[in-house]
Amino acid sequence: MREQSLQFDYKSRYYTSGNLDSGTRKIWFVLHGYGQLAKFFLHKFNIASDAGVYIIAPEGLSKFYLEDVTSRARSGNNRVGATWMTRENRIMDIENYITYLNQIYENEVPREFEGEISILGFSQGAATASRWAVDGNNLFHRLILWAGMIPPDMNFEKAHEILKDKKVIAVYGKNDPYVSDERLKEVTSLNDRLKIDPEIIDFEGGHEIPEEVLLRLLYS
Repeated sequence: MREQSLQFDYKSRYYTSGNLDSGTRKIWFVLHGYGQLAKFFLHKFNIASDAGVYIIAPEGLSKFYLEDVTSRARSGNNRVGATWMTRENRIMDIENYITYLNQIYENEVPREFEGEISILGFSQGAATASRWAVDGNNLFHRLILWAGMIPPDMNFEKAHEILKDKKVIAVYGKNDPYVSDERLKEVTSLNDRLKIDPEIIDFEGGHEIPEEVLLRLLYS
């Protein structure tokens, strides 16, 4: 058996909120977590678009039912989620989503734009945002990792050169079940390897995006 691959044109959606015009000073790319869809994730940033930020919400290229066949037949729940990648054929998934994100960037960000560009990744989206920030070769100013972290298999030397002059912010809820003491130690270790000292924002809450924390990021 031989594994083969090919390249072909692929169409995928993304969502935007707010207005992009000559008065726009901030653009945010917001990357959802595992099992979410971009159109619902985007609602969490209404306060930012109301404040004049242009929000761009890409969506993971792989979709799946959130419940298995038996559960769906019993409950009637046909909800669908998206993922950026799995462990199966992961390198190709990474290459594909970086190409997809780059194309969105080229399509949305005017060449003459002089404002601030932020990349925010939530949960699984934090690893995606990190890889895109390092390998996408696009201009940006802030990398916000919310309830997630830089992946341990990155090229840390390259990542340091890209991120050393950027503002890197780590956000997490103190009661987030996915952010254990062990996970925080791993994050600290990865930051040491990366040779960066991110700003830390924590809050009383769980695996969520509260408006009051978004407000801090809007005006920082």
